[in-house]
Amino acid sequence: MALEGRRGLGRGLSALLGENAVSTVLETAQAPPRSAMGSQDIPIELLRRNPNQPRKVFAEEDIEELAASIREKGVIQPLLVRPIGGALGEYEIVAGERRWRAAQRAGLREVPAVVRSLADGEVLEIAIIENVQRVDLNPIEEALGYKVLMDQFGRTQDAVAEVVGKSRPHVANALRLLNLPEVVQGYVLQGQLTAGHARAIAASSDPTGLSRQVIDGNLSVRQTEALARKSALDEGRKPRAGSGGAAKTSGKDADTLALEGDLAETLGLIVEIDDRGGRGEVRVKYETLEQLDELVRRLARH
Repeated sequence: MALEGRRGLGRGLSALLGENAVSTVLETAQAPPRSAMGSQDIPIELLRRNPNQPRKVFAEEDIEELAASIREKGVIQPLLVRPIGGALGEYEIVAGERRWRAAQRAGLREVPAVVRSLADGEVLEIAIIENVQRVDLNPIEEALGYKVLMDQFGRTQDAVAEVVGKSRPHVANALRLLNLPEVVQGYVLQGQLTAGHARAIAASSDPTGLSRQVIDGNLSVRQTEALARKSALDEGRKPRAGSGGAAKTSGKDADTLALEGDLAETLGLIVEIDDRGGRGEVRVKYETLEQLDELVRRLARH
C-alpha cells in the first residue's frame, strides 16, 4: 500500500521519522532483508512497554492469532523502539507492543526492531498514529490518546486531527466521550457499548441509567437513539420547580405531534415543529457534528 494513500499517516510520521523510516516501520508488506531496513534483533526481555501507550486492552484472541502467525512466519514487521535513558541496553517500545506480546506467546527470544532516539512528544504521537489507524482501537482509548496529546503537549484539536489523519469533527466527537460518567466509559472499554451507543446517550440527563437499559435490552444504535429521544421528551414534560406540579403542555395538535414523531424517526434526531396557521419553522436538534454531517448527506440525496 502506498503511503500517499494513507491519509495523515504519511504526513505525521514522515515529519517525525523521515520517509524511509515510515516505510520501514509501518508498511505491512513482505519485509526486505533486515540489513536493508536498518533493524536489529533485540532480546525480548530488554524491551519495556510504553506507559503512555494509548491501547490499554489487548484482546486475547487477537494476540493468540498473531502468535500463531509468528510461529509460522516470524515477526515480519519490525518494532520501533527507543533507548531508555539510564537503563543500559534496555529499550522502550514506541510502536509494536501487540507484536511484542504475541512474540512472547510464540516463544521467541528476540524480535526485530528499528532503534530511534525520539523525544517524549514524538513517541506519543507515533503510538497514537499507529493505533488510530487500526479499526479495532477502542473509542475511549482513542479519545484518551487525543486528550494526552492536547494536555501534555499543547496540541489543538486541529493539530491533533492533522497529525493523526482524521477530521476535526471526528476528534471533537471522540473527545466528547470522555464527558461520560466513568462507569459508562467502562462499558465502552469493555465492548458492552459502541461509540455510536455512547454518543446517542451522551446528552442524556441520566447516561448511566440509559446505558444499563441499552445493555440489558441489547439495543442497536438506532434503538438507543430512539430511547434517548424519548427520554429527552419525557424529561421536557416533567413539571418544573415552582410550577405547582402542573406540567406545561406544548399546545400542539395531534397531527403536528405525529408529524414531529415521523420526522424524528426518519432522521434519527429530535425534531420540533412550530406551526403558526400554516406557516412556521422546523427545528432539528443534533448532539454531534457527525449527526449533522449525516443529516446533510440525507438531505442532499433528495
